[in-house]
Amino acid sequence: MTSLDSKLVGVLGDRTTKVLKDLFGYHTVGDLLHHYPRRYLVRGELSNISELNEGDEVTILAEIFSANSRRLQGRKGNILEVIVTDGTAKLSLTFFNQAWREKDLKVGKQGLFAGKVGVFNSKRQLSHPDYELIADGNDVDAAVEGFAGKYLPMYPASSKLPSWKISQCIELVIGSLDEVPDFLPEHIREKYGYPTLHQALAQLHNPVDLDSAEKARQRLTFDEAFLLQLLLLTRRKELKGLDAVARPVKSSGLLAEFDKSLPFELTAGQRDVSAEIEEDMAQPHPMNRLLQGEVGSGKTIVALRAMLTVVDNGGQAALLAPTEVLAAQHLRTIEKLLGSLSDGGMLGGSDQATQVTLITGSQSATARKEALALAASGAAGIVIGTHALLGESVDFKDLGLIVVDEQHRFGVEQRDALKSKAVTPPHLLVMTATPIPRTVAMTVFGDLDVSTLRELPLGRQPITTHVIPVLEKPGYLERAWERIREEVEQGHQAYVVAPRIAAGTSEDADIDFLMGESSSTLASVEELGPELQSGALKGLRVAPLHGKQSADVKEATMKAFANKELDVLISTTVIEVGVDVPNATVMVIMDADRFGVSQLHQLRGRVGRGTSPGLCLLVSSAIVDTPARERLEAVSQTVDGFELSRIDLEQRREGDVLGASQSGSRSHLRLLRVLRDESMIEQAREDASAILEEGVHKYALLQSELAQIQADAAADFIDKS
Repeated sequence: MTSLDSKLVGVLGDRTTKVLKDLFGYHTVGDLLHHYPRRYLVRGELSNISELNEGDEVTILAEIFSANSRRLQGRKGNILEVIVTDGTAKLSLTFFNQAWREKDLKVGKQGLFAGKVGVFNSKRQLSHPDYELIADGNDVDAAVEGFAGKYLPMYPASSKLPSWKISQCIELVIGSLDEVPDFLPEHIREKYGYPTLHQALAQLHNPVDLDSAEKARQRLTFDEAFLLQLLLLTRRKELKGLDAVARPVKSSGLLAEFDKSLPFELTAGQRDVSAEIEEDMAQPHPMNRLLQGEVGSGKTIVALRAMLTVVDNGGQAALLAPTEVLAAQHLRTIEKLLGSLSDGGMLGGSDQATQVTLITGSQSATARKEALALAASGAAGIVIGTHALLGESVDFKDLGLIVVDEQHRFGVEQRDALKSKAVTPPHLLVMTATPIPRTVAMTVFGDLDVSTLRELPLGRQPITTHVIPVLEKPGYLERAWERIREEVEQGHQAYVVAPRIAAGTSEDADIDFLMGESSSTLASVEELGPELQSGALKGLRVAPLHGKQSADVKEATMKAFANKELDVLISTTVIEVGVDVPNATVMVIMDADRFGVSQLHQLRGRVGRGTSPGLCLLVSSAIVDTPARERLEAVSQTVDGFELSRIDLEQRREGDVLGASQSGSRSHLRLLRVLRDESMIEQAREDASAILEEGVHKYALLQSELAQIQADAAADFIDKS
């Protein structure tokens, strides 16, 4: 009896099982059968060697003429070259670091060889072809029919376990497999004309034709989308079922005073989103809402109004930020917005006022002790901090709202750690300035309600973006430094962003889209600062800012820049989000091709925040018509963050969006692609919603599959960090 839960060792033996475990972490038959082919090698009719053309996918019947193995010159490894002939011509077969094949590929043996024709040193060859040798005395015609008529699956593989070996393992497993119970409700399967789970697994690995392989892939892709949506909708239902303290808007109080004090009107979008949040927090179950908005769309004001609503109800709000620079910026912004309303308990302070405090990992012992006391006593209605907020020493009197800024920097576990500091389940508002395509929102944040801010507040200035191709137009870089001098002469300020802190280091992982090339020539803050101060920006007030500086130095530098005591800030991406200096009008991003589309969009959002237009210059050595250059051109041509987020997603690996691989391979999202499978995800969500409304308990196999996913806490199905 072999099932998906059967151990591989009982089917394949100890040695092969160990290789599969070491390479892929596979333990069970189900694990291996979810190792899907990347493509299929379609073996066509037999070809004559003399008629082969470069690029053809061919299958030939030939006899081995010679076989020789030799070491590679100038580097490690060896190459086995096998010459075969079919009587019309000769052809070279090459195998790298597979000298052991020489034992099989003996002179005089006949075989079938399949692969793509290449040319090296003017000679046609097949590199690493699939082959099947014909045993002496066997029927050649039967062997040809069995070999040439197959669609060969090509698997993700390694030198220790090549694709053909994986294929053999899977054939053995499928051959011994009992009927696989199908968890997908039959009416859903029949609605889309999908094969059963057993049929889908068999057809994907050993298709009779490409149509059956595609139908199998669709079925297994739908399974991933359907189970994910069922999990997320179940979570959503469970969250709605929790008890929470309702925090309705008060007609008079801190929020009312704050609204009166605002020197500007909220945008229609800010009012609409605020109304959604207010309605959520007035309910006796916790709010779980994602607030996404364009750079500079005014998310902070919306979040602050939610925090003040909680304070009006006797509770506290915690704002979790990913970096100390951003946490300190939030403190300055909120204190500035509140004015005297942040002087609670102080002489001359308003009766309606509260206090705002900051907790970070590197603040002084005295400051930390004072901040901890304000949080624990409830005197601080708003507590802002980094990961330090999660520490055991941090207590709240009544934590009613958690606001997580730049949610992609935090995992579910970190949010839960902060939630545990509340007496009753708190309301949750997670924010991102990276616009999220709709299907990503459904796929990754399907357990959250989503609010979107698209319009920018009145007064926000346009930002012009240009690419500076230093290899083609080296003089343009000098012009960039001149533009900075011109802006400074007009009383403005500038940012220069570099991908590294120091030369020769790569540990400052501020880049979220490193392309994998050598980083030896990348610009660094510590090199660029002195170079510009003594050269192109000589005479200007220049200072560095990066994540390895002490909290005091970072705070002093940001304050000096905000107070116009500095002209140019040379920084890593620590200024990516939250930094708000309206007087900054120009940004130069060095080695811009090393950053992701969304990150570049975030960075340039630091300029044009005042009354003067912004300018962003993307310096790059990327050449025309490369993906890196196309990415930069896309950023230069639009300021629509939602359009850019789709471009960014198209160029990233799917794992960057859906989360890194987790333990428990049955919960991997292996086939689902959030852009390609948009309509399927929508269908799966509708079907999952209907099943949930009907009752999952009516479908025992589906309930068991869902329970298995829920129980795999280590995988958490997808990782939202």
